[in-house]
Amino acid sequence: MSSGVWFPTLGLVAWLCCLSQGPVQGGKVLVLPVDGSHWLSMKILVKELGLRGHDVLVLVPESSLLMKGSEGYKTEVYPVPYTKAELDENFNSLREGLFTKPPEFTDMFVNVQRLVNFTSFQERGCESLLNNKPLMSQLLGQRFDLVLTDPFLPCGSLLAHLFSIPAVYFLRGLPCELDLKANQCPTPPSYIPAFFSDNADSMTFPQRVKNGLMHVLQSYACKMIYGHFDDLVARHIGDITTYKDLLSHGSIWLLRYDFVFEWPRPLMPNMVLIGGINCAAKAPLPADLQEFVNGSGDDGFIVFTLGSMVSNMPEEKAKQFFDAFRQIPQRVVWRYTGVLPKDVPKNVRVMKWLPQNDLLAHPKAKLFLTHGGTHGIYEGICNAVPMLMFPLFGDQGDNVHRMVIRGVAEKLNIFEMTTETLLVALKKTIHDKSYKENIVELSQIHHDRPVQPLDLAVFWTEFVIRHKGAAHLRVAAHDLNWIQYHCLDVIGLLVLIVLTVLWVTLKCCLFCTRKCCRKGTGKRKSE
Repeated sequence: MSSGVWFPTLGLVAWLCCLSQGPVQGGKVLVLPVDGSHWLSMKILVKELGLRGHDVLVLVPESSLLMKGSEGYKTEVYPVPYTKAELDENFNSLREGLFTKPPEFTDMFVNVQRLVNFTSFQERGCESLLNNKPLMSQLLGQRFDLVLTDPFLPCGSLLAHLFSIPAVYFLRGLPCELDLKANQCPTPPSYIPAFFSDNADSMTFPQRVKNGLMHVLQSYACKMIYGHFDDLVARHIGDITTYKDLLSHGSIWLLRYDFVFEWPRPLMPNMVLIGGINCAAKAPLPADLQEFVNGSGDDGFIVFTLGSMVSNMPEEKAKQFFDAFRQIPQRVVWRYTGVLPKDVPKNVRVMKWLPQNDLLAHPKAKLFLTHGGTHGIYEGICNAVPMLMFPLFGDQGDNVHRMVIRGVAEKLNIFEMTTETLLVALKKTIHDKSYKENIVELSQIHHDRPVQPLDLAVFWTEFVIRHKGAAHLRVAAHDLNWIQYHCLDVIGLLVLIVLTVLWVTLKCCLFCTRKCCRKGTGKRKSE
């Protein structure tokens, strides 16, 4: 190669190097995750931070479901006042009644109470950690640069405040939209649907009435759900009395969604969308599973899982699925740990755990049967696989509603479902080309972005390390009371000025009128 080619090439390389952001020096990151499916997506970011040279320490309760050690990060196990059996029973309480009776309106209040019971149980572990003086002194002495936490539970936010270090939040969202309220994010009920309202962002007048009432109901639910968190915060922090106020000091909010999934809405400058972060890593399928799905031919195969928390169901309900699968040409890979019938169809492969994302990435994947958790939804979107959805609890009904509205999924009520209705839904979603066309379009929009979600999450985490927070992104609305926020004082002043001007004008008019009338009367008398 001639020197005339070499010099421009070297110049281009140098220019690109100058533009690129230099790597941050290895920071010290303290991680407080939430157990269960919440941890599965956070673990992706935690491992990546470890690979990029950061010193990552994950606090793990001695009784946990899915949190384990790894070569990519260190763990510190702390004692908690409950056993693994009690933890399992606590998680099982959230699944109570999933397959036994159809949902009713009153179940909403029952579910709120179950959530309160669940978080109160988890709060005991947090209290145990905060009262562990030797461990707290040890952690304080390590001088961490930030706390990476899921604010579904308050422990991470509390530690960040007690250690005077910035917090990075990693979440899908919080019940009753506490995350949006804590971050002063505008939420007009005129075009932003309330959770569980079954509304879209374009609403008729009756729907807006319903939406407004749901927003009021959510505010009431907030007091029920987070009352015990407020007490915990007040006990350990003197100057902050509510969990909402504590959350408002978060530096960066890493939100596991984007507007392919969520309704368009305003966001604050410290809120970063990282939807699809769990789709980043794909691995080859095990040889036996690869052979099974490759053998599905042109008919392809179906992936069926109800998430990390639900792996079985009553035998009668499972029989309906087995009977339906027996009548279709597609093969089925099903995560199921329940009792198997004697005559399991040959086209069904039952597994205790399955590589969901890797299966959906296979070109022969035709349909995804899912409960509607955000992990599964994004893996379906990333890999452009239509969905047949069975919402069970939590925010799943709302998630499913979004996908059905976008024409990429069908919804079935698992309580009312029969073998016949399941067969109809299976054939419709597989053979109606509109579902595949819509999910392909949605997938293309999702992938059309300048930075991948994992890289974006790492960048903003390192940004907080480099700059010791992100105070410049915190809006001044946090310092305003509700009168100032809504400019009621300004409106009141303007109304007072207008009324004063009107009053003075009226008085002047009356004065002039009286003067004129007196002059006219005087002339008539003189005549």
